[in-house]
Amino acid sequence: MRKPLMAGNWKMNKTIPEAVAMVKELKGKIADVKDVDVLICPTFTAISALANEAKGAFTGEIAPNMLVDAGCTYVIIGHSERRQYFGETNETVNKKVKAALAIGLIPVVCVGETLQERESDVTFKVIESQVREGLKDLSKEEAEKIVIAYEPVWAIGTGKTATPDQAQEVHAFIRKVYSEMYCDAADKVRILYGGSVKPENVSELMKKEDIDGGLVGGASLKADSFEALVKFSK
Repeated sequence: MRKPLMAGNWKMNKTIPEAVAMVKELKGKIADVKDVDVLICPTFTAISALANEAKGAFTGEIAPNMLVDAGCTYVIIGHSERRQYFGETNETVNKKVKAALAIGLIPVVCVGETLQERESDVTFKVIESQVREGLKDLSKEEAEKIVIAYEPVWAIGTGKTATPDQAQEVHAFIRKVYSEMYCDAADKVRILYGGSVKPENVSELMKKEDIDGGLVGGASLKADSFEALVKFSK
């Protein structure tokens, strides 16, 4: 049984005092939660300040050893914004994944198709290449540590969300591809859905067999809405 993981990707939001205040408030709200892992991914300026409150990672560029030194345990790699604006490729994703694993960080590796790719009916081709090329040449132990996040690019920050059935279809496909690469590791790896996850839709998404949590943007910026996500009911 895979333990659900709810990860908040704060991107370029919150000053250090705002971040600390938010995490303190959230900790009080979810102190009784034992069956869901919670991850905060702040901007890099807030990592050190939050290290004593919660573990974190971020979407950006910095040396892996610096992240570990600041208190990180996870790091987001291959986010669509990095691919779109900073030229991240499947090859560079693979290099970053290996660099993160080598120093003890757990990579949250993002994959997903654009609206044009979905409308052109190449979603599965795109996803397969991202998984096979971005996560190649790992040991069995490394393959089991990875977290994969499916983020349909057309649903990030747009208010649009893949239906639970659409999301499950891609999640199941990712797990199938991963099983072809790493056999039993596919049963252990957690696959998160990211794409306008909100309190209103999280329960329906989490009912799906291959959806193991969420990589959440806007809804993770307020303690009340993030609490609702962490305390989802199936």
